[in-house]
Amino acid sequence: MAHDTIVVLDFGSQYAQLIARRLREQHVYSELVPWDEPGERVLANPQVRGLVLSGGPASVYEPGAPTLPPWVLKSGLPVLGICYGMQLLAHHLGGRVAPAAAREYGPAQVEVLDPCDPLMAGFAAAAPGGRGPLPVWMSHGDRIEALPPGWHSLARSVNAPYAAMGDPGRGLYGVQFHPEVTHTPQGAALLRAFAVEVCGALADWTPANFVVESVESIRQQVGPEHVLCGLSGGVDSAVAAALLHKAIGDRLTCLFVDHGLLRQGEATQVIDTFQRHMQMRLVAINAAEAFLTDLQGVTDPEEKRRRIGNRFVRVFEEEAARIVAQWQQEAGSRPSPGAIGFLAQGTLYPDVIESASGSRERAARTIKTHHNVGGLPADMTFRLIEPLRWLFKDEVRAVGEALGLPEEIVWRHPFPGPGLAIRVLGEVTWERLETLRRADAILLEELRRAGLYRQTAQVFAVLLPVKSVGVMGDNRTYADVVALRAVTTDDFMTADWARLPYDLLARVSNRIVNEVPGVNRVVYDITSKPPGTIEWE
Repeated sequence: MAHDTIVVLDFGSQYAQLIARRLREQHVYSELVPWDEPGERVLANPQVRGLVLSGGPASVYEPGAPTLPPWVLKSGLPVLGICYGMQLLAHHLGGRVAPAAAREYGPAQVEVLDPCDPLMAGFAAAAPGGRGPLPVWMSHGDRIEALPPGWHSLARSVNAPYAAMGDPGRGLYGVQFHPEVTHTPQGAALLRAFAVEVCGALADWTPANFVVESVESIRQQVGPEHVLCGLSGGVDSAVAAALLHKAIGDRLTCLFVDHGLLRQGEATQVIDTFQRHMQMRLVAINAAEAFLTDLQGVTDPEEKRRRIGNRFVRVFEEEAARIVAQWQQEAGSRPSPGAIGFLAQGTLYPDVIESASGSRERAARTIKTHHNVGGLPADMTFRLIEPLRWLFKDEVRAVGEALGLPEEIVWRHPFPGPGLAIRVLGEVTWERLETLRRADAILLEELRRAGLYRQTAQVFAVLLPVKSVGVMGDNRTYADVVALRAVTTDDFMTADWARLPYDLLARVSNRIVNEVPGVNRVVYDITSKPPGTIEWE
């Protein structure tokens, strides 16, 4: 992207991408790369204006811990170290890092010592007297015992005498707390100050600019070829399709695959919505039998994702061949080979991160494989095009609004590509899918009726692979258990369970056990992310 850029070096944190996301919220473009990315590759971009060193699970003094690449300081660029990144700067430049007598995990208070410093000015603006105390989020077991020569303390907490430090003359800074998380309310102001005030970056990363640049990029990548876009009906694939259609027009064919793993009435709803609003070529395929055959007897969630991803590609390849044959028949002559050369998907940045794919595979552990980034067969004939691959969910919605997509598409709750296969825990059968579909429909109906659809980020039902004893009409029952899941989140990398009203939960539970055959118990999931993920599989 042709923007002033802040590069975030990831030292192994699963949530380092939040730093990039917070910077982008300030309209400053940011990219995430592994800590050991060669300096010549990072600095090949002449618009890099500064570097951020992320947190990480290691201790800087341990053998084999990630180190500070020599090129970071040699570049002369401003640097901000966060948590492990701050300790790394101190350790490398002659300070001392040691285990803290008392670890700090969770909320803390810091006092700003130099409210006039360029990094701290915006952060301290909300502090009583310009100094604090200010709430922050800490997550560390080590602390800095002595500053490097030439550095001075910018903030302190009860447990960390150097909660922030700086060498302003060289544009070098470190903070022990995490400004990227929402639990540090003034964290965004600090990150903006680093990017704009310290680094001098231009804040021009906007949805409108992204649309213009993406359209041009797609045209260059696709050339004269055609693209087949897998359309699920969700905001991700819808925005990807809208960008592609804007770029290449009728050379885009959208393929909606009904894999039998959709929610109640969803296939009809998706086809109707996109034919009315998108006005692009849409082909609908019912492949439920093939998908369910592939899933027969499978209980492992990773194997489910792999088989679903594999079957998706095979369906796309078969449909591409059919479309080319139809063109051939209509034109009366043979089209050029590879007329449909690309498969487009609505892959997002969180998908890439959780699959430990792309540039982060050396730095992050795989949490789960997403069928559209980690489950695709190696021998597929398409080249991938993923215009949203480096966007967060909130950025995708903003781009959708910039493209003029209707609210019912832009604000639709996410639905995973593998569909209900990863919400039916254990073996997937048609009977179990039907049970889950009915329970899920009741939950969403009551949520909308209560006016809470937009106040939640993702809400769904899960069919558990266990049965429980119950009593109905004085008779003993031994039936299925349904779990309800509702979360609130901005980025889908961290999430909190939604505090739905008790009376709403009671109505949903009562309706499910009375209206869905074979279910006698409903439970509510109150697990945040982390330690859980949003989906159960």
